[in-house]
Amino acid sequence: MIHELGHFALILAAMVAVVQAVIPLIGAQKRWPGWMAMAEPAATAQFLLTAGAFAALTHAFVTSDFSVRLVYANSHTLKPMLYKISGVWGNHEGSMLLWLLILTLFGACLAWFGGNLPPGLKARALAVQSAIAVAFFAFILFTSNPFERLDIAGVPFDGRGLNPLLQDPGLALHPPFLYLGYVGLSMAFSFAVAALIEGRVDAAWGRWVRPWTLAAWIFLTIGIALGSWWAYYELGWGGFWFWDPVENASFMPWLLAAALLHSAIVVEKRESLKSWTILLAILAFGFSLIGTFIVRSGVITSVHAFANDPERGVFILLILGVYMGGALTLFAARAGAMEAKGVFGVVSRESALVLNNVFLAVACFVVFIGTIWPLLSELFFERVLSVGPPFFNVAFTPFMMALGAILPIGAMLPWKRAAMGRVVPKLWPAAVLAVAVAGLAWSVQTEKTLLGPVGALLGAWIVVGAVIDVLSRTGRGGSIGARLSRLTRLPRADWGKLTAHAGLGVTMFAIAGLMAWEVEDIRVAQIDEPFAVGGYEITLKQVQDTQGPNYLSTMADIEISRKGRLVTVLHPEKRVYPVAGMPTTEAAIDYRALRDLYVVIGDAQSNGGHTVRTYIKPFTNWIWFGCAMMAFGGLLSLTDRRYRVAAGARKTPKKTDGVPAE
Repeated sequence: MIHELGHFALILAAMVAVVQAVIPLIGAQKRWPGWMAMAEPAATAQFLLTAGAFAALTHAFVTSDFSVRLVYANSHTLKPMLYKISGVWGNHEGSMLLWLLILTLFGACLAWFGGNLPPGLKARALAVQSAIAVAFFAFILFTSNPFERLDIAGVPFDGRGLNPLLQDPGLALHPPFLYLGYVGLSMAFSFAVAALIEGRVDAAWGRWVRPWTLAAWIFLTIGIALGSWWAYYELGWGGFWFWDPVENASFMPWLLAAALLHSAIVVEKRESLKSWTILLAILAFGFSLIGTFIVRSGVITSVHAFANDPERGVFILLILGVYMGGALTLFAARAGAMEAKGVFGVVSRESALVLNNVFLAVACFVVFIGTIWPLLSELFFERVLSVGPPFFNVAFTPFMMALGAILPIGAMLPWKRAAMGRVVPKLWPAAVLAVAVAGLAWSVQTEKTLLGPVGALLGAWIVVGAVIDVLSRTGRGGSIGARLSRLTRLPRADWGKLTAHAGLGVTMFAIAGLMAWEVEDIRVAQIDEPFAVGGYEITLKQVQDTQGPNYLSTMADIEISRKGRLVTVLHPEKRVYPVAGMPTTEAAIDYRALRDLYVVIGDAQSNGGHTVRTYIKPFTNWIWFGCAMMAFGGLLSLTDRRYRVAAGARKTPKKTDGVPAE
């Protein structure tokens, strides 16, 4: 009964979405306050109905209602409660319902917290947001109904279970955060289309769109980091990033969202780059839809794609074509309304931000080409090929290095017109320290590779440059106490900028250090016969069979010693989930500040030994620490009070026939 109510709530929400997509748009065009105001309660009702449908599906999973096809296919009575709940979105239909829930949540948040917006812009933005929801309501109701009953006689006693790879705390949290980022970019898209319909893009629009984009970027950063961490310790491959199509699907919108954030600053401060910023807002959400198509259609193989259904892929491709095509057509038609007002010199903060946008956008394009090229090759040239890490590492890395090189300088340049002679001398401590750190890295490494020292140089340059940027805002005069006092009074956005940029520097250094200095050893190990790897002594003590809550395990006990002293005992596993009939590899990791010891147990060999893979991974945890810094920096900026007050201290608009002027 409850799941029928959930299905009914989903249908009602779709009907409300249709109304919200039409009535406020007409009201804004005709300047009818009542019709425009209808968007707010409709957005709230749409979210509450969708939340009710999601709660009904969650109830079916928690109570193991195997009369529902989705529960039968993705749950089991032996599963821990965490994975029963995460099983709601650990499949195609449930994940699309989560997508809709977040989409309607963002629309409701705009209705609740958008009181400082002009009525016309708010009504149009809510209408566009609801128009997106209409398409996805149609998608889920007609092709991916999560409430479909199981079409067999009698209710099964048990289900087939969730994919074992998804039965992990990290991946239980990964999709919700990723979707909050994916779907959050729909707000930037809605604001962009609403501004195009209205025919006005100004500094206030730049101020309004930034917090929504920043929130989406924060969630994307957390979601990508969680996915990377999960792949690192769960898949047993020993890497943090594999340039998998699904990984790329989330990384491309992240790059464009970062570009959009910086571009919107120029619109807000200088009323320049209007066309480019609107285009970025459209493309960022467009790449979110492209990512959805990659994950759902099955046209590109991935280790953690949700679906393999070309029919559903065509539906999503149709949504992409309609919304992106419509938005870009409107963009072309309204080009005259986006004339830039501010002018700036070649050397200025505006130019640095333009360069920042170019590097990020081209990097995104490189990832897109590498991701989609196998499909194009097979489609047009009838050649099956794969594009792997070597291509991405060579083609993508130079743009990130260039971005890191200009970041500290660009952040300190004044608006409109600047002189390099006044900015560069302030950064000489960062340059000296960066060169010193790179020299230290070169001198202590055993294999003379440039990758590690260059990463150390860029990381130190970005981190120290960000610190100098903040210190420079306290002025030159006064005592140390006075300067510290001014430092504490800086806006949170400045501290957020420092933290996020420093996080990028830490991540760059950690990735370069890991790739340059990682040690790998693969061999057949015998019981109680030690072997050496990178200064450590590894001993396979025993291998035994154990049983978990819903799996069978072959677990090894491996001692790690250094200079005769025991460091740790690790317990890597090979698991088999009988219900799913699927094996998984569980790596054992000794986490330390400067390195990880990563051990994987393989199959038994004919000579009585077992395959053992051992990795020594320097600075791995710094990668996710840097990502956490970036996300926290974004959060600090988001809490800046300037995002919570009216943009640009707008004056109360005059009224014309009882209707506020736009």
